[in-house]
Amino acid sequence: MKLLEGKTALITGANRGIGKSIALKFAEHGANVAFSDIQYNDDSKLLEQELAVFGVKAKGYASDASSFTDSESLISQILEDFQTIDILVNNAGITRDNLLLRMTEVDWDRVINVNLKSVFNLTKAIQRVMIKQRYGSIVNMSSVVGVEGNSGQSNYAASKAGIIGFTKSIAQELGSRNIRCNAIAPGYIETEMTAKLPQEARDKWIQDIPMRRAGTPDDVANLALFLASDLSSYINGQAIPVCGGLHT
Repeated sequence: MKLLEGKTALITGANRGIGKSIALKFAEHGANVAFSDIQYNDDSKLLEQELAVFGVKAKGYASDASSFTDSESLISQILEDFQTIDILVNNAGITRDNLLLRMTEVDWDRVINVNLKSVFNLTKAIQRVMIKQRYGSIVNMSSVVGVEGNSGQSNYAASKAGIIGFTKSIAQELGSRNIRCNAIAPGYIETEMTAKLPQEARDKWIQDIPMRRAGTPDDVANLALFLASDLSSYINGQAIPVCGGLHT
């Protein structure tokens, strides 16, 4: 059973990692996929080819999600190319970790703009489309760090906590138009970003997880698929952890 047959999804920050896994999962379930990243490069071309294998329409775009103007233009271009957008996954995100004592204003602003302002930009740009069609599912990528906090990540934690508050507010604003807005809060997920951590730090983190393993991008993509599909038609305004029991 293909859960997203005939739907069109936009996924930001999809050239790799969790975003790429979500794009592939959506295409596997019949969705046409538009995806964006800060650059359209070889990773973008490869993903287009991988998505096309599922017999769906797929196209990558270069767009800075932290830019309001870029986000407006992106939505307009995708509508021209795909005619509709049924699902938005706000996945674009970065880290600039440091203790507050050493954190620069530039590092604070960049993380807030890419992680949090991008969610405002894309959601505001797409709401007119979804209101007009009286249907939509918005999935925002938060983090367990946005719930629990983490030393050395005050900027990241603030951005991810802000996403949860934004998600709950938009769920209340748009729910009457049959538009749902939910958040996913991943825990320790094996990606290129976490692969850069020292092995000792990774082992310690895994010891704190009741399931004694890191999550995979597919673990997150499976929840994104559920929230994007009509299987979750009465789930709205929630922030759901994917963390193996960490901090619960």
